[in-house]
Amino acid sequence: MQCSLLILAVGLFQQSGAAQDSSSQTTPADSQPAAQSTNQQLPMAPQPQLPFGGAKHQLDREQHSEVTLAKIPRNILWDGGHIAISPLYLRPGDLKWLLPVTGATIAAFATDTHTMKDVVSRNPSFNSANGTVSDGLRDGFVAVPIIIAGVGMAGHNYHTKETGLLGSEAVFDAFVVDEFVKICSFRERPFVDNGRGNFYIGSSGGVDSSFVSGHSMISWASATVIADESHSKWVKAGAYTAATSVSLTRVLAQQHFPTDVLLGAAGGWLIGHYVFRAHHHHELVADTH
Repeated sequence: MQCSLLILAVGLFQQSGAAQDSSSQTTPADSQPAAQSTNQQLPMAPQPQLPFGGAKHQLDREQHSEVTLAKIPRNILWDGGHIAISPLYLRPGDLKWLLPVTGATIAAFATDTHTMKDVVSRNPSFNSANGTVSDGLRDGFVAVPIIIAGVGMAGHNYHTKETGLLGSEAVFDAFVVDEFVKICSFRERPFVDNGRGNFYIGSSGGVDSSFVSGHSMISWASATVIADESHSKWVKAGAYTAATSVSLTRVLAQQHFPTDVLLGAAGGWLIGHYVFRAHHHHELVADTH
């Protein structure tokens, strides 16, 4: 299951590059210079495979068009199709970071039980406090993009609006992926069965499954879009620090194993990058808004 999620995540990252390359070919004439500049900064990528077959899908032609609230549902459907076929986009170059992440996952999985039994405190008050912190931070990562989108629309600031809308889109995508993985994994929570973390246990299905961490995946997806949209190193550092805090406190709360939050963070990070690279548009319209 861990390897499958990693393969899905890497393919998703490759999909984002492919979608951006193909979209640059359909940029309006008055935006060609900016589109060409953006395209030159990206590595070469294959043309995307369409999840629904047939002629080129309408959404493919609309990549990098202005992000609006009305387009978000269609974008989410588009994201779902590309996420489903993302393993087709694995390339040899991905091994330079896929192997380290895989190694870290194997090490974390081998020590999950020891960590939760002998390292992380089982003091109920301590666990509860960390659970409250993780819930609050996760809720913040859900709410902030919505607030940012509202501020952008009210103030007619396109960049701010796009940040909020794409952040919300990434949060929804991460939620769907997380729920799917949970239903497929049925992993016990750390506080059950002395921290064994067994998979495919009937009582651990659905939202009760520990693998992967939904808090971690949602928070990292939201943080990544915010960081990608921002040119401030402080905003980037703050977003990723807060997302890291979510992952850490989920372990300290005895709600998730290290493996759960590690792969949740990796999946959320890749989903966030995919949404940004596949749909962002503000650089192409910066001179006209």
